[in-house]
Amino acid sequence: MSAKVSRLSATDRWVKKIKNILISTTGAKNQTVGKRLAPLNLSGLSSQQLQDLCKELHQKIDVVDEERYDIGLKVSKNENEIDNLQLKITEIQSKFKKPHLKRVKISAEAMLSVLLGSKHKESFDFKANLKTVKKEEEKKEEVTDWRKNVEAMSGMEGRKKLFDASGN
Repeated sequence: MSAKVSRLSATDRWVKKIKNILISTTGAKNQTVGKRLAPLNLSGLSSQQLQDLCKELHQKIDVVDEERYDIGLKVSKNENEIDNLQLKITEIQSKFKKPHLKRVKISAEAMLSVLLGSKHKESFDFKANLKTVKKEEEKKEEVTDWRKNVEAMSGMEGRKKLFDASGN
């Protein structure tokens, strides 16, 4: 519910801002028109004077239309030029293909000499700095054929041998 209210209040704020912008732009237009043209006083003019005034206004309208047409042509030429340049950019980008990089095996010393240049004088043995882990070998009992030892281990003597062997 609160999300809807906040969205509505946000839209209301945007509508108010847009209204203020429109009002200010229309006010600015009216001011510029008022500066360029003096207010017309049509009362008390004869028909000949009204015709002369209309002719003057038509001439001014023609001049403004010519300027608007010239500006429109300049804008369209610039837009066409921008489009052509964008096409050239895409053509250039499509022609250039990134090469597939090959994996290069290089030693650590060679890498340092390439990176450091003449500063690289010492040789580093990176493998010497690594920790060594000793593996303990597991004691494996010898596997013998159990059928051979069945008679030797049978009975009390065999169990006595196992007991003595585990105790030592």
